[in-house]
Amino acid sequence: SDHMENIYGYLMKYTNLVTGWQYRFFVLNNDAGLLEYFVNEQSRHLKPRGTLQLAGAVISPSDEDSHTFTVNAASGEQYKLRATDAKERQHWVSRLQICTQHHTEAIGKNNPPLKSRSFSLASQGSANSPGVQRRPSQNAVSFFGVGHHRLPTGKRVPIMQPDHLVDVREMMSQAEGQQRDLIRSIECLPVSGHLTSLDQDLLMLKATSMATMNCLNDCFHILQLQHASQQKGSLPAGTTISWLEPKISLANHFKNGAAQNFPAEINKPASVREEQSIAEPCQLTREPEEINPDEELEDICDDKEDDLGAVEEQRSVILHLLSQLKLGMDLTRVVLPTFILEKRSLLEMYADFMSHPDLFIAITNGTTPEERMIRFVEYYLTSFHEGRKGAIAKKPYNPIIGETFHCSWRMLKSDIATDAGGNFSAHPPSEQVTLSKDLEGQTELDYYTVKFVAEQVSHHPPVSGFYAECVERNMCVNAHVWTKSKFLGMSIGVTMVGEGLLSLLEHGEEYTFSLPCAYARSILTVPWVELGGKVNINCAKTGYSASINFHTKPFYGGKLHRVTGEVKQNTTNTVVCRVQGEWNSVLEFTYSNGETKYVDLTKLSVTRKRVRPLEKQGLFESRRLWQHVTESLRDGDIDKATEHKRALEERQRNEERLRAETETPWCTKYFLKEGDGWVYHKPLWKTVSAAQTQQTDTN
Repeated sequence: SDHMENIYGYLMKYTNLVTGWQYRFFVLNNDAGLLEYFVNEQSRHLKPRGTLQLAGAVISPSDEDSHTFTVNAASGEQYKLRATDAKERQHWVSRLQICTQHHTEAIGKNNPPLKSRSFSLASQGSANSPGVQRRPSQNAVSFFGVGHHRLPTGKRVPIMQPDHLVDVREMMSQAEGQQRDLIRSIECLPVSGHLTSLDQDLLMLKATSMATMNCLNDCFHILQLQHASQQKGSLPAGTTISWLEPKISLANHFKNGAAQNFPAEINKPASVREEQSIAEPCQLTREPEEINPDEELEDICDDKEDDLGAVEEQRSVILHLLSQLKLGMDLTRVVLPTFILEKRSLLEMYADFMSHPDLFIAITNGTTPEERMIRFVEYYLTSFHEGRKGAIAKKPYNPIIGETFHCSWRMLKSDIATDAGGNFSAHPPSEQVTLSKDLEGQTELDYYTVKFVAEQVSHHPPVSGFYAECVERNMCVNAHVWTKSKFLGMSIGVTMVGEGLLSLLEHGEEYTFSLPCAYARSILTVPWVELGGKVNINCAKTGYSASINFHTKPFYGGKLHRVTGEVKQNTTNTVVCRVQGEWNSVLEFTYSNGETKYVDLTKLSVTRKRVRPLEKQGLFESRRLWQHVTESLRDGDIDKATEHKRALEERQRNEERLRAETETPWCTKYFLKEGDGWVYHKPLWKTVSAAQTQQTDTN
């Protein structure tokens, strides 16, 4: 087909920091499965300057920009290339992927079986070493389970693997044992002195050795598929071949390379036993609880994440973890080390996006549909800065299914702007801690209250629902978010799948909105957060919409955290407002009348949320649920934090297993499934409508 034709052309190739990018003439040889390059087109008849075998290669479009991509050969060699535009990149990437797939599949299907041979390791040690003892059995039953659900008992077809596969599996088992011994030997070294366990070369050796073992497992899998295809005639349809021996598990990853031995149940702290013995969710009341805002106190926690702390000390564990990941791997079920965690749950992070409630309430004060849309865009863009706790990228706790978080904010009515240009608080940042003092002596009629509730409604996939309302202003926001995380090499990408709905009941308007993707960059050095992607805000009733682009930093040049956007009237296609700047620094708003407003997010006042004390919180409220993990992280005791976290996760797995065995569905507490989304059980638009109906009936 035309997809397998040879293609050629100029691409930029990254050489090194000194030489940088250089134009080279590339040729894709589909028949040979080779990517070759020359200095220029005129030298094409000469020997190539470089050649990559594409069988087993990985072709990856870069997340840095729309022009760059990488070709990672099975040999470990890598080409970093850049096309002239996104269309040309897509052309090269698609052709390379087709060629790669074709030649990779040919390895397993067309190569003849390996001849039986004996293997030896270069350094096997003593003949009495347990790692070099021969296994007594030489058949595949020792290594594979062959199952068939429809085959009658007594008529199972025994499939014997050739001796060479048994030998390979044996050799790999020996290598895995020696690799574990290597890591343990490195970790037994002192943490200071001439040669330490934190030596950069040794850390890299640990990471690459694990990557090598995973590569060998993949190669063995190809041989397994090859043999299975050759024996297809003797295998009945529906037969599956699966491992009997467990593969290397991320959940059991080494702590600095050494296997962890957790203390016995009797030696566990009382708090851990308490975490494991909390009653089953089905035994707890799942009735929605009305939280009294008067019981909530101003939050005094200030856990900024500006210190690398244990991340710097535990770099070997990060290298070990990275060695087990593959490009594009879904990280949803990956157990990440405790020391990279923030001291808050993801549910609380969503609440921190509401740290400017004055701007939120001011949306409905807009006198025209255009002004209200612009105010919502202004509020939306100011919410992400406070959602991050410090400059260092750390990960919030993964919420446990059924976990909830409640809080509220109070704002003096006199602090809420009503005019078009004054919807940013004039409080200097120094007042962000003492704003609540302004409320002392005030009656309930003098301030607005914004209530917030969040719940983890699903574990697989991980979906959170959150809802906020200001009853006095007849406005509320409802959203559900499914966090999908992927490994991207030296960064981790998180896609926020879902939708939010802002309801301004006073005006009968609904605004739908989405959320940007988040990226944790430079995860081997000083990790930092970047937002990327396009989001849309729409109001069907008024015909106004907004398009906002969060720009990721290009490979060379460009600013960090850049954002641009515009607000349009869809009917006339008129742009009424443009915005540009950085989402964590200064934003510039330019309006259709020519006026320009600058907003310095670092100087915006932050209203502290109000939270109930721990002793008044329910067992599944975030801060009480994670309190022992948080306390251990504050004390710098990573081992104890890991133990508490592990106890919570084990309890969640046990509960999930029990529900599956008893076929008991999970019952949410505050949110109800509606179509593809989740909606708060008692949203303001329902209660207001019901109240109006009741009043009408009374009259």
